[in-house]
Amino acid sequence: MSKSIQELQDIANEVRVSIVKMVHTANSGHMGGAMSFADMLTALFYNKLNYDPKNPKWEDRDRFVLSSGHMCAGLYTILAKIGVFDEKELWNFRQLGSPLQGHPKYNLDLGIEMSTGSLGQGLSVANGMALAARVQNKKYRVYSLETDGGSQEGMVWEAAMLAAHYKLDNRCVLFDYNNVQIDGFCSDVMDLGSVADKFKAFGWHVIEIDGHDMQACCDALDEAEKVKGKPQAIISKTTLGKGVSVFENKSKFHGTPPTDEEFAIAMKELGN
Repeated sequence: MSKSIQELQDIANEVRVSIVKMVHTANSGHMGGAMSFADMLTALFYNKLNYDPKNPKWEDRDRFVLSSGHMCAGLYTILAKIGVFDEKELWNFRQLGSPLQGHPKYNLDLGIEMSTGSLGQGLSVANGMALAARVQNKKYRVYSLETDGGSQEGMVWEAAMLAAHYKLDNRCVLFDYNNVQIDGFCSDVMDLGSVADKFKAFGWHVIEIDGHDMQACCDALDEAEKVKGKPQAIISKTTLGKGVSVFENKSKFHGTPPTDEEFAIAMKELGN
């Protein structure tokens, strides 16, 4: 599904539109982080992931674990857009009986590799998948989304140590660094310092990028895939609520749906 940079940028914008529409329709959900990660998620699924939307249980598929499950509106949108399930299902987001819950529930038929939401667990489980590939002589790669707020959990750093110890070079962390969590700026709530230096100290190959530069996202994924003997961490500096002026860098929109007026502004600014 290789696309041009312009096509990927257009898709990422469509993903942001869908995220805002889903959360507005449900009057519930988390927009901010999903919007900040839309570019990397688009680059991963459209230009890198070895994945067959028509056969989501394919044993040799690359895996993606959304560790920060609250950002699922973005993942659901991507999975629908590549054809894993009907896009009409997106409008049942967070509704009673819908498989598209407010946090992902394990369902390979829908492309969901793990039930997530409890911060800190995804990196460890993704490591287990990568170790399983080694034991079974499989060539698939395992990617996980990690975040700055989620990395305030100690389990993340235990998992970082393990991946380096076992030299899991089929393992890549996509780190969304927007410096905003539900209670404010991460640097005020619990400062992480240099995330890149932390991963380097644990023995990871680290790539730092502007997470809204689509070419940089694609180049980083290419570089990571070529690394041997080390897990890889792509640290993406991003903006919470990217693309909508009234959302950007405002912790309120970590988990607050837009009003009708804010929704109208978002649709205009996103060109919808």
